[in-house]
Amino acid sequence: MFRLCRIRDVVRIPPDRFGEPLEMVARDELRRRYEERVDSVLGLVIAILDVNVNPEGVILQGDGATYHDVIADVLTYYPILNEVTLGEVVDVKKTGMFVNIGPIDAFVHISQVLDDKVVYDELQDLLVGEETKKVFRRGDVVRGRVVSVSINTPTSIKVAMTLRQPYLGKVEGW
Repeated sequence: MFRLCRIRDVVRIPPDRFGEPLEMVARDELRRRYEERVDSVLGLVIAILDVNVNPEGVILQGDGATYHDVIADVLTYYPILNEVTLGEVVDVKKTGMFVNIGPIDAFVHISQVLDDKVVYDELQDLLVGEETKKVFRRGDVVRGRVVSVSINTPTSIKVAMTLRQPYLGKVEGW
């Protein structure tokens, strides 16, 4: 799920950037610190949207930089257990398939694709149900439910999904 969060932080403004607009320098510092990183509370930080900087900073002894309090709006992605979401199959393997559900790829184990026994066709790079003959290949749109979320800071979120419930699975007609 995409979320809009508000964070409070302190930003260091280096002396070589004193002539630049304060909001721009603070935004650059926040982007460097937060964007494309995973936080256990925020999730995957996608973008720093709005930055409000207190113009009165503090100078610490021995450091020529100023430190300013900042409030920023942040766009994040945090997958939630039992969330139902649409995604596109981006890779098919012998063990299952990877589904792009926004800024991350979720894994669907081969046992969670169908209620039917599923086999991997290595030549055509697809998964096929033995009895139902349903086919899953790269580019298919699927609806799945998030069954597991593992957040490993600072760089990765791992998500597992299932397609084995009513109204889940391959979305026909897309």
